[in-house]
Amino acid sequence: MRDAVVVEAVRTPIGRGKPNGSLADVHPVALLAHTLRTLVERSGVDPALIDDVIGGTVDQVGEQAMNTTRYAALSAGFPESVPATTVDRQCGSSQQAVHFAAQGVMAGAYDIAVACGVESMSRVPMWSNVPAGKDPFGPGIAERYPEGLVPQGISAELIAAKWSITREQMDAFAVSSHRRAAEAWASGLFDAEVAPLDGVSRDECVRPGSTPEILAGLKPAYYDPAFAERFPQIEWNVTAGNASPVNDGASAVLITSGDTAARLGLRPLARLHSFAVTGSDPLLMLTGVVPATEKVLRRARLTLDDIDLFEVNEAFSSVVLAWRQETGADLAKVNVNGGAIALGHPLGASGTRLTTTLVHAMAQRGARYGLQTMCEAGGLANAMILEAL
Repeated sequence: MRDAVVVEAVRTPIGRGKPNGSLADVHPVALLAHTLRTLVERSGVDPALIDDVIGGTVDQVGEQAMNTTRYAALSAGFPESVPATTVDRQCGSSQQAVHFAAQGVMAGAYDIAVACGVESMSRVPMWSNVPAGKDPFGPGIAERYPEGLVPQGISAELIAAKWSITREQMDAFAVSSHRRAAEAWASGLFDAEVAPLDGVSRDECVRPGSTPEILAGLKPAYYDPAFAERFPQIEWNVTAGNASPVNDGASAVLITSGDTAARLGLRPLARLHSFAVTGSDPLLMLTGVVPATEKVLRRARLTLDDIDLFEVNEAFSSVVLAWRQETGADLAKVNVNGGAIALGHPLGASGTRLTTTLVHAMAQRGARYGLQTMCEAGGLANAMILEAL
């Protein structure tokens, strides 16, 4: 079987997903097109050689409907002959796009593929694809889970309760995310991965002045009397400060076979080593990163100690801290340039954003192996391991 390598990886700055956010005036198709255009410009690859463009978007409605990835590729100037498709594995949509693209290259179906993603949460708010009063789950789910599923914020609270994660621990983790992100920007560590757009060159949500004292003053974000009665173990410690914000952004990764890279004179950033995807309890919902990490390490025949850097999506502090408790990973190796709590979480773009940050951080730090994993709504998670070349 052939190998698959990342030869370029870029992302936009990440804007606040509000009407006054720095990227709110940019159509999501244009947002994604910007990363696709930058990807081929920086790599020097002729876009006519691309066999497929696979993109992730979560709320596929309105301005993000009708196969957004196809129109982004056309908007980027790619030839009409280059196909594209849009996938949805919730928050892991564009990480799944990386899996699909790499697996296609490894299988010989592609020589060159793009994995990418976009979400404009200022223009297409979360849950826009579920009209009021409509049930996206169906009667079978109601029968299987008669007490009902819960929103992600409640899952984050349940995780904090189950793993005895305190408010102070979650806030401290969030402060660390902001500090690392601010230091990475100040040190120029994001320069190679970020493609400025319309005068926006920095991630908008990074708060260098964040402190535990400031975060301690925030109110619980998800308190609900009905859920409080149903789950008395919840202490209501999840806040806007120790959870990821809503955001606008796009990201893209160029994947080829090693032979194709050599033939075209491209320098690989990393080899896509191993992949895993798993399901987990849809009530806790966000804990799949634990079995996904275990599964991908088994497939790679590696141990946790072999991994030099981790990217674990910071949907909520409690998710990463529970993952750390279960795996024993060293937090000094996790999200070394900050994570989604500071940088932002534009849903469909986050998977390839993590990949972009990871491959550049691996090069900057001389890491051999990097592991990326993401929790996803519905009780899902993706994980993959990259190897430096």
